[in-house]
Amino acid sequence: MTPMVLNLTWSGLLVISAYLLGSLPTGYLAGRWLKDIDIREHGSGSTGATNILRTVGKGPAVVVLLIDALKGVAAISLVNGFYTLTDVSLLPLTWQPWLVALAAFAAIFGHSKSIWLNFTGGKSVATSIGVIFTMSWPVGLGTVGVFAVVLAISRIVSLSSIAGAIAVSLLMYLTKAPLAYELFGIAAGIYVIIRHRSNIQRIVRGTEPQIGKPLSPAVSLETGTD
Repeated sequence: MTPMVLNLTWSGLLVISAYLLGSLPTGYLAGRWLKDIDIREHGSGSTGATNILRTVGKGPAVVVLLIDALKGVAAISLVNGFYTLTDVSLLPLTWQPWLVALAAFAAIFGHSKSIWLNFTGGKSVATSIGVIFTMSWPVGLGTVGVFAVVLAISRIVSLSSIAGAIAVSLLMYLTKAPLAYELFGIAAGIYVIIRHRSNIQRIVRGTEPQIGKPLSPAVSLETGTD
């Protein structure tokens, strides 16, 4: 096996592992274990913490939120740990930021398109926060700050998530993060916004539910918030 093939093999294994970490169906398992329900058939239909909050309860929602964030932390730590604990010759050092970015996106994609749930899932907000904090804690703090301010004003989780997604790429640029991280910020932000496209439509119509209020029957299972 040539060095390049070996490098690509190790890289592929790391990215696939990051996807599998992101795919762990935390919200789905919470619904099954605590209420014996398929969370995708209740509330907004999402497996994210917000739907768990509305459908199962506050405590489970907090646990799901933390675990989903930790999935992102674990995905990035997997790449960084590989470089720390193995022979540096296994992968070029210059590949590290790019592999971190790919693993981050793989984990986010895994949360929203879980292999264990027939490629369904949540909106990837919590997992995104986990990977962002691990990649750059100043960007993570800034993103959470933007999210918190918009949530305090609007009481709309999806709008706050969209604002945070937009903030990531700007903060990556302002903090002079590696180019791979900047490109990740743009790609991940666009992906999260696309995942919220139905929420955007409801925000424009003025029908998007605020936190603490029940979903309108008009909000379909296929287009719910995270």
